[in-house]
Amino acid sequence: MMRFQTATSLHAQELADLVNSAYRGEYSEQGWTTEASLLGGQRTDSKKLVEMMTTPQNQIEIAFNDDSQKIIGSVHLIQELPDTLYFGMLTVEPKLQALGLGKKMLEHLENIARGYQFKRIRFTVIPTRNELIAFYERRGYKATGKFEPFPENDPKFGLPKVTGLILKEFEKKI
Repeated sequence: MMRFQTATSLHAQELADLVNSAYRGEYSEQGWTTEASLLGGQRTDSKKLVEMMTTPQNQIEIAFNDDSQKIIGSVHLIQELPDTLYFGMLTVEPKLQALGLGKKMLEHLENIARGYQFKRIRFTVIPTRNELIAFYERRGYKATGKFEPFPENDPKFGLPKVTGLILKEFEKKI
């Protein structure tokens, strides 16, 4: 069983370590959601996470196993008024991926969206991440047909290993 809470600055370093380990580097390849072949560098740092946590309309939700104080999952939420919840940086500890924890994280964020009475949830993803896209599509998310440029010149998002990266938008009506 997982338990959830909203992250605070006290969680920032542990959270940064988790996110970086899940998205980049050799350890990330133990899970199925790695983007290490597309991007290098770090995914985030504790300073950026604190900034995200303290920005209005933003929150980071973290998950723990019931029997542990170790963070095993997280997701960044942005309330886009009037009716949309954006999420990003959905993370599950690489060694625990494929155990249904990502589904539970999605259920949690969808419950938050319903609590705020949002009408849709959206996210963006690099379109070549086929397994990840299939995961979201199985849970009711659909491509909107909108694309955004990947912030290639901003190292806080990573250092592209390929050129021409873009982000594809998906949404779910709730």
